[in-house]
Amino acid sequence: MATSMVIGTQWGDEGKGKVVDYLAEQADVVVRSQGGNNAGHTVVVDDKAFALRLLPSGILYNDKINIVGPGVVIDPKVLLGEIANLKKEGKSADSLRISDRAHVIFPYHNRLDEAEEASKGALKVGTTKNGIGPCYADKVNRVGIRICDLMNEDVFKEKLAYNVKIKNKILTDVYGFEPVDFDQILKDYLAYAEELRPMVCDTQALLIEAIKSGKKVLFEGAQATMLDLDHGTYPFVTSSHPLSGGASVGAGVGPNYLKNIYGVVKAYTTRVGAGPFPSELLDETGELLRQTGHEFGTVTGRPRRTGWLDLKVVSYAAGLNSLDYLAITRLDILDKLPEIKICVGYTHNGEEVKGFPADLHFLEECKPVYETLPGWQTDISGIREYAKLPENARRYVERIAEVTGVPLGIVSVGPNREQTIVLEEGFQKK
Repeated sequence: MATSMVIGTQWGDEGKGKVVDYLAEQADVVVRSQGGNNAGHTVVVDDKAFALRLLPSGILYNDKINIVGPGVVIDPKVLLGEIANLKKEGKSADSLRISDRAHVIFPYHNRLDEAEEASKGALKVGTTKNGIGPCYADKVNRVGIRICDLMNEDVFKEKLAYNVKIKNKILTDVYGFEPVDFDQILKDYLAYAEELRPMVCDTQALLIEAIKSGKKVLFEGAQATMLDLDHGTYPFVTSSHPLSGGASVGAGVGPNYLKNIYGVVKAYTTRVGAGPFPSELLDETGELLRQTGHEFGTVTGRPRRTGWLDLKVVSYAAGLNSLDYLAITRLDILDKLPEIKICVGYTHNGEEVKGFPADLHFLEECKPVYETLPGWQTDISGIREYAKLPENARRYVERIAEVTGVPLGIVSVGPNREQTIVLEEGFQKK
C-alpha cells in the first residue's frame, strides 16, 4: 500500500495543481475529497494551461482512475461543462468516478449564496457565489440532495419539491430575490443525471480496494489550511475541511491509510478576499509579486493580495496536517528581488505570540517578525537540479524547512511539469 497527499498550507493558490499533476504521474488513482467548483487548479501541460474546478488533476493522464469523493459538493452543469471542454482539447474523462454520496448544488444554492453575501454588507466574507456554502449548510441540516438521490427520479422529485418550496420562501420573503423554477430545475437535472449515471458508483469501496491491492493513490486537496472551517481564519474560510484529516473523511478512508503528506508552500504569501494578513505588502514589492506571479483568481479573476512568506502560517499548517514534506512553489517569482523578507513569528504589544490566534481582532494587531535574506537575482526557471540552484535560493528554501521543521520534498521553478526539482520521491512510506 502506498498513498500520497497534497495539502495547501496557506490561503490557497499555492500551486497545488502543479504538484498534484507531477505526483499523479506515479499514481494509479487520484482522489478529490472536498470543496466544489469554487476551487480552481491550473495545470500546465505542454505549455497549455488547463483550469480544473471539479475534475481531479489526474484527469490529464490517460491511465489513471479519477475519483470525486463523497465530501465534494457537485454542480452537475459545471462538471459536465468541464468534461466537454476537456474533450475539445483531445482529453478524455472516461476514467472519472463520482461518489453516489456526494451532495448536489442547485440553482437555489447559488441564489442564496448571492443573497446572503449581499445582505452582510461590510461583513462579507468574499464567497465566489457558486452555492458551495448553502449546499454544505443543507448537508448539515440533513435536507441535502445527494448524487444517489439524483439517480432515482421519484426520490429526487420529492426532495427537490420540498427544497424549492422552502428556499423560494426564504429568497422572496427574507431577501427579496426572485424565486427559482421547480419545473426547469427538474427538467435540467434529470438530463444531467443521465449524463452522469455511467460515472456514478460507491467510490469508497473502489478506493479501499485500490489501496489494499497495492495501487498508488494520490489525495488531492482543494483550497488550503487557512481556509479550513474549524482551523482557518474564521469566518473568512471555506465551507469544508481542506486538511489531511478532512481528506480522510471526505474520501472515505481511515487516517492510517494516509501517508506522504506534501504541504504546498508558495514562496511568498497570497490570499483572496477580506481577513487579517500580517505579512501583506501594500507597496511596489507587493504589486511586483502580483504582476510577476499573475496573481489573479483561477475561478473569479480577482486580484490576490500579496505579501512576504509567513512561516507562522506554514508552521501552524505543518502541525494541523502532520506534514511529511514541503513542496515549495513559485520560487522563480522571487528571481528579481535583491533581498527577501520572511516572517518567522508575530508579536502583540511587544510580546511573542504563541500558537496561531483564533481572534481575528487580535491577529489584526499582530506585528510580523521578519528575517531578511539576500536574493539571488538570476533566472532559475531552467535549473533542474537542486545543487545547481543559486546558493541564496537554496539558503532561502532551507530556512523554510528549518523554521517549520518539515523536510524539503519538491522545489518548483516554473509552471510546467519539467520545471520540478524533486528531493524526495513520492510514495516513500509504505
